[in-house]
Amino acid sequence: MNKGHLIGVGTGPGDPQLVTRRAWALVENAGVIAYPTPDTGSSFARSIVAEAISSDAIEIPMIVPMRPGRAPAQSIYDEAAAAIGEHLAVGRDVVVLCEGDPLFYGSFMYLLVRLKESFPVEIVPGVTSLSACAAAQARPLVARSDVLSVLPGTMDDDALTVAIEAADAVAIMKVGRHMPRLRALLRRLGLAETALYTSHASLPHERALTLADAPDEAPYFSMILIYKGDDPWIS
Repeated sequence: MNKGHLIGVGTGPGDPQLVTRRAWALVENAGVIAYPTPDTGSSFARSIVAEAISSDAIEIPMIVPMRPGRAPAQSIYDEAAAAIGEHLAVGRDVVVLCEGDPLFYGSFMYLLVRLKESFPVEIVPGVTSLSACAAAQARPLVARSDVLSVLPGTMDDDALTVAIEAADAVAIMKVGRHMPRLRALLRRLGLAETALYTSHASLPHERALTLADAPDEAPYFSMILIYKGDDPWIS
């Protein structure tokens, strides 16, 4: 019996119209769909493509606790990989949904490392939150030979300072509860006045503000963009 394909599908930053045609078609035809979901609330990845999911599709929700630490999540991915593997072993393809791009801070990578040696894999890239936030601000990320650093807001201040000072442009992801600390750090570095804040990019409740106007309580799906050089659209 032929083995099923593990298919990682990027669902983009939130707007269903930003899902690629390839990804949408795979979801529409999927017999088995897996996706991450928080322990409270619904799955964001699933909500983006909900209209494409067949009513008779088998769904495998991967309930991932939204709290610091790796240990709980690792056991969940072990269990999810085992459940997905049962379908793959009998020839069923499994489409795994992932917000943004599957391999850009994507949860799909944890399934990939567990299953790629046993089953064929296909990955469909998606529009990242990084691209969506830049589009929301109508500001280029980098120009010419600039160096862009993508940093998680979970890094400590010393590590962030070193990385920010070494880059020409910076994207700070996973802002959330770290917002007050990050704002204070950027003030100390003299970058707070030119930094940009975006939350829920591409969604109806998107907010694209300067960091100075941003709220202290930032959602998980928010980002700070910094460009340290001259305006990049000026040659």
